Formats: sequence, C-alpha cells, structure tokens
Amino acid sequence: MGTRAATTRRSFLAVAGVAAAGLAVDAYAGHRPQRAVGRLVRTAGGLQERPRDGAREGSRPDSRPAAVRLLAAPATVDLGGRTVSTWTFNGELPGPELRLRVGEVLRARLENRLPAATTVHWHGIALDNRMDGVPGLTQSAVAPGQGFDYEFSVPDPGTYFYHPHVGLQIERGLYGPLVVEDPGEVVRYDHEAVLILDDWTDGVGPSPEAILANLQRGGMRHAGQAGGTHHGHHGAGAAATFDPTSPLGADAGDVRHPLYLVNGRSPRSPTVLRGRPGERIRIRIVNTAADTAFRLAVGGHRLKVTHADGFPIRPVTGDALLIAMGERYDVQVELGDGVFPLVALAEGKDAQAFAVVRTSLGATPRANVRPAELDRWVVTVADLDAAGAVDLGRRPVSRTHRLVLDGNMATYRWTINGHAHHGAAPLAARQGERVRLVFENRSAMFHPMHLHGHTFQVRRAGERRPGPRKDTIIVRPLERVTVEFDADNPGRWMLHCHNAYHQAGGMMTTLAYEP
Repeated sequence: MGTRAATTRRSFLAVAGVAAAGLAVDAYAGHRPQRAVGRLVRTAGGLQERPRDGAREGSRPDSRPAAVRLLAAPATVDLGGRTVSTWTFNGELPGPELRLRVGEVLRARLENRLPAATTVHWHGIALDNRMDGVPGLTQSAVAPGQGFDYEFSVPDPGTYFYHPHVGLQIERGLYGPLVVEDPGEVVRYDHEAVLILDDWTDGVGPSPEAILANLQRGGMRHAGQAGGTHHGHHGAGAAATFDPTSPLGADAGDVRHPLYLVNGRSPRSPTVLRGRPGERIRIRIVNTAADTAFRLAVGGHRLKVTHADGFPIRPVTGDALLIAMGERYDVQVELGDGVFPLVALAEGKDAQAFAVVRTSLGATPRANVRPAELDRWVVTVADLDAAGAVDLGRRPVSRTHRLVLDGNMATYRWTINGHAHHGAAPLAARQGERVRLVFENRSAMFHPMHLHGHTFQVRRAGERRPGPRKDTIIVRPLERVTVEFDADNPGRWMLHCHNAYHQAGGMMTTLAYEP
C-alpha cells in the first residue's frame, strides 16, 4: 500500500458488537484519513466538530476555543450484557474522546455531580502545573456540586488519557482518551482505532475501597520473600495465580478482578473492529487498569509498534505487546482475511480481555481463546529505541535522585526511599537541568512508575542506544531502571506507582523545582 499524504484524522472508539442479535456495527464504513476542520470530541451522539480557536461565523479569529463539558456523575452503563451503576464522565464508558492538534488549547469544564470530591488529571501531557489535577498539590479537590475550568495547550502529539487523581476513583468509569494529532505526520494506514483496556470490579464485585481495606488488614496470602518484602495475592472473590513465565515476574498483581474490558465491553458482548483484508489499521492502546498489566496480541497477525507513551520509536514488529497501567502504545496491523481474536491477557491472573477483528464472514472466536502469538515474541520496553527526532541526546547530568521502591505486604504499605506518600522531602530540580532518576525495586512486584508534567528517556547500562521517551516505566522485581529528563516545566509534580492500590498504599512522592 502506498504512502498517503500527511493529514490529520478522525479516529473512533471501536464499536461494540451486539452479540445477542448477532450484529456488529461497521465502525470503518466510509472512515478514511482526512483533515479535521477543528477539534473533535466524541460524545454519545458521535463525533462533534469544534472550530479551531473557537472560530464561528461572525466571531473574531482570536476567540477562545469552546470548552468541553465533562460531567462527573453516577451513571448506569452496559458492560456488554451486564448493567452496573458506577461513576462516569458524561454518562459514557469510556468517557468522551478528546482530539486536538499539537499546540492547540484544550478548555474543559469539570462539573462534579458525584457524592465525593474529584479532579481531572491529564495523563502524560506536559502542561501548566496548575492544570495537572492533583489535589493538595496543584489544585483543591472539586467538591460535589462545584466545578473547575481546565485550560492548557498540548505541546506534544500522541496518545494520552484523562482520569481523576483522588483515591481509587480510577477504579470506576472515570476515564477517557485524549489524542493529540501531528498535522505533519505522514499517514501510512487506512484506519485508526482507540482501544482502552481496563480491569473492573465496581458493581460486580467488592468495591475498590473494600478491596483496599482488606489488603490493609493483611488479606493477602503470604507466599515468600524477596528483598525482605512479603508478597502474595488478594483476589476480588478469588486469588490470582502466579505465573513464572510472566515478563513481569511471578507475582504480577494483587487483585483478581471479576471482569476485564476493552472499551467498556466484556467478552460476553465484545468490541468489534471491522475492515477489509489488506488494509492497515493504527491502534492506539491505553491501559487504564488499576492493578493489571496486559499482554496484547491479535490472532494470526503481527504488531508493528510505532509509538510509546505518545512518542515515536524506531518501529519494532513482534507478536505481542506488554502494556502496564498508565502506559500507551500505538501499533499498526495489516489485516488478514477472516475473523480474529484480539486478546489482552491479564498478566498473572488467568483471565483476559477480549475483542474481535472482522474482515469477512465467519464464526466469532471463543472468548477464552489464547492466540499462539501471546507465547511468541512479546515486545517490551527493552526492545524499543527512540526515533531520532525525539531523542533527548546526551548532556551532563546536573543531579541524580535514587528512588528505592519497597513495601510491606502484611500492612500493605508501599514506600519510596522508606517513606509513604509525602513523608520525605521532595525531589529537587532546577529549571534547565538534566535530571537522572534511578529506580531500584526491592519488592517482589513490578511497579509502573509515572512522572507528571515531563517525559524521560530510558538509559540502559553500558549501551549507547537511545532508549524510548516515556512518562511511565515498568520497574520489575529486584530491577534497577535509569531514566533522564530535562527540567523544563517548573512546578510541583507527582511521581508515583500507577498501580492504584500501591499508590493508595503510599508509593508516591513529589518533584519540586527550586527557585
């Protein structure tokens, strides 16, 4: 297939099939790469165009852009054959897809109709510190019945998402995709989809708060030690399993969720992607799960990985892809002829999320199918190098921070350098410095460590390869990972484990710029 002209595109959240009626909406019909007139916002009624810079007939070109409304409120949603009451943005699961061009301004009005205070964090965006959505650090939590106006420019193209930064609210339906397009990008695919992976308990199992309380009461089965730290598993009704073959280590999670979802749909009535044989699809994959890393594969296909956490890499083609909580990857797939399973294996949990790729007539694969690709080459961050245009390059490091990750499973207390939450002095940085972070994991569980407001570059010991640019990095048990970033976005920023239960148990700290 030839290279298409550089354009921006309208994407879609892949449409769920209606299994009971044997139907699936053709999500690709008439959907080709094209230039967007303005910002695109996906709502229950479809994509709505918002004129660039708020321009309307008769308005001045410098008018402020229209605000997106995000209503956080209780809602009833269908998880694919099972209806539950949960919390959502705008009554949708996932929440509205927000789409801008690089450099544009996003204005979003959060209206809180929840029975609890909340915020919106714009995950992965190097934005104005005041807009980062961390209560007690960048803003006050938005009380029930109140609102907050977020306004910031989006400096980097890529795949991002938004979610609250209060307690365990991400364990409900409060999340949605944010896509920043690069108008100069050369398009080499026919279609685009956004897939959001999630683990789910709200309304079908114990509440997230009940799970955390049980963990903190020692509700895990102790199964050994590593680095002085007890480990084991707690299940939301059933214990998770140990998998010695997992690329994350044998202990890959604390919570066995009742359901694992793709775009809010369970395997009972799965999300369906449709296309034609030979077409190429770009899939933007977002892991919003609280406690689950996924190993994703499409039966009968290979995955060409092109972006990590929004930033381009030197493309790598493998059979499956490992994606932890908070990470995002873009892949390209050349579609075969038939009906194929898209499986996101929940690492270490003997369960999986499931979707369908359909290019012709045929029977839908069984929801518990395990494609052979899952057991072949699993692409991980170790396989990835930054594309030249986004390589930070080598320069003297001004300061180094060592972060020792540890935990006590008996009390479910997770620490950085021996301190939980904000018990330690903030990590210092000064505008213009090159800062090195060295993560040392002394626990028996992996931690996806996420830095707000910046992206860093992975550095590998003894190698000159330009590691990928990321904002979330997996640190496996007893592993040391080194990253570097440029201190170019002043403020006070969170740095934490993106396992929601580890974060609630204390594994977070602060990066603070000095005058």
